[in-house]
Amino acid sequence: MKKILFSFAFLMFSAVVFGQDLPENPEPGKCYVRCKTPDIWKNETVSVAVSPAYKTIITHPAEYRTIEEKVLTKEAGEEILLVPAVWGTQEVTYYEKEDGSKLEVQEATFNQGFETVEIKAASATWAMSEKMPDCESNDPNDCRYWCYQPLPAEFKTMPVEKLKTDASVVKTPVTGVKKTYKRKVMVNKPTTTIVQTKPEYKTISKTVLVKDAWSEETIQPAVYRSITKQILVKKGGLTSWKSVDCKLVNNTPLPINWDFSSAVLNDGAKAIIDARLLPILNDGVAVFIESHTDMRGTKSDNQELSDNRAKAVTDYLISKGINRSQLYAKGFGETKLLNKCSDGVVCSEAEHSVNRRTTFRVVNQK
Repeated sequence: MKKILFSFAFLMFSAVVFGQDLPENPEPGKCYVRCKTPDIWKNETVSVAVSPAYKTIITHPAEYRTIEEKVLTKEAGEEILLVPAVWGTQEVTYYEKEDGSKLEVQEATFNQGFETVEIKAASATWAMSEKMPDCESNDPNDCRYWCYQPLPAEFKTMPVEKLKTDASVVKTPVTGVKKTYKRKVMVNKPTTTIVQTKPEYKTISKTVLVKDAWSEETIQPAVYRSITKQILVKKGGLTSWKSVDCKLVNNTPLPINWDFSSAVLNDGAKAIIDARLLPILNDGVAVFIESHTDMRGTKSDNQELSDNRAKAVTDYLISKGINRSQLYAKGFGETKLLNKCSDGVVCSEAEHSVNRRTTFRVVNQK
């Protein structure tokens, strides 16, 4: 049974090893991380037109001269002289209010009476007779017969009004009012006489074009400048394995002396990064940078401060030529204190500085 279990465990371990695509021929005592091959670039000098070719234009104004000219300001024509009409006065009679009439309504009159109305017409209905006295049958229906008996009509008498005299209109005449007014009437019509008029002239000065404006063009050559640009020769990204010191797989302190509540790298911090972290990254591996704060301040402020410290380290490494794909960074604020200095505990500045730290560890490149 033990042999069966051991064989099963060995097969499972072999499957896991081969499934993870581990490096071939690893050396005992060394750790390996995945790396990506970098992009390969080359420099090329190109000429750039810093100033384009253009043309300059010189203009010459138009040339004019002044002349005098006699012009017609009013043509010869005709005028009409008017002899006005002669008017007289006439009196006119009119109706200020015309003749009319006035209407008076005589209302209708009624007499009270009665009227009988048939509310149900005369009809008939079927009825069965009584059993005949001389019937010898045991079934009484054999000795009875049907009769179609008449039913009289039904009437109802009700009071009504009857017209005695209908409504009428009495028309009375109304006499109108006459007045007079005066109006002017033409006694003699107006007359006209046509008179000939002479033309009128004026001397004016005007400026005439002798030669229109013109221009001259001169072509100025373009100005070029040589610059060097980088051209991608080979795209990186192929995964490879690289051996590293196994101590670097765990968090390794970067002894940066962060000022309290500051995320600015001073010259001493940059020198530490250059000496301890930059050579590892230049070897092609990727690192994860963690930054922490002490407990002083709010949790949200400390989280933001630790994020900014981690970003300050990555920004500095990128400025030194490290590819962004090799860098992973995260701030943890005050969530991972190394000593007792949590909220409510009195600690010295030296004890607080232990928690104000930045570490790095080598990781697989994604």
